[in-house]
Amino acid sequence: MTGYRLELQGVALHLNGERLLGPLTLDVGPGEVATIMGPSGSGKSSLLAFLCGMLPPAFTAEGRVLVDGEDLAPLPAERRRIGILFQDDLLFPHLSVGDNLAFGLSPTVRGRSERTARIAQALAEADLAGFADRDPATLSGGQRARAALMRTLLSDPRLLLLDEPFSKLDAALRARFRAFVFDHARRRGLPVLLVTHDPADAESAANRGKIVTLA
Repeated sequence: MTGYRLELQGVALHLNGERLLGPLTLDVGPGEVATIMGPSGSGKSSLLAFLCGMLPPAFTAEGRVLVDGEDLAPLPAERRRIGILFQDDLLFPHLSVGDNLAFGLSPTVRGRSERTARIAQALAEADLAGFADRDPATLSGGQRARAALMRTLLSDPRLLLLDEPFSKLDAALRARFRAFVFDHARRRGLPVLLVTHDPADAESAANRGKIVTLA
């Protein structure tokens, strides 16, 4: 499969001088899902912050993070091309659904017609065709989650990070949205790093990659 590869090489995190996580070595190929499990306070979300280049000053880190062999350390957060989904969809309430997606568009997409076409295509993929002018407040939880994913994918990421984005959905909707996210990542060849405490999330991702359990 064409796409991107994520490598963590001896990554360890320290909080106020005390080791919090690691050292962790992990290889995640195109379309694969690596699941990081562990209790609250084990460093799951801090690991994602480190990958994004937004680790708080109280933390220090060691090790290397490579995407297709490129070391992310010298790159500022905005140049790392990392997409991330959180528990909350974080759609902007003052923007329409279409304008929310437009916010995520890569700057390489130029011209009104091309931008409009990309947004329309993304909405169609999310079963939200014709929703561009809708207020996000009128969407269901599942529709909001799908819109948030498409906004993330429109930024043309090389890596997708998932910080428990399924946890606020009911069980049936959670299963459908998990499959939706993983299928889109596979089609785009994106390595996925999922942090969760939900065994159902891990079980769903297990046949797509690997599971790491933190102490």
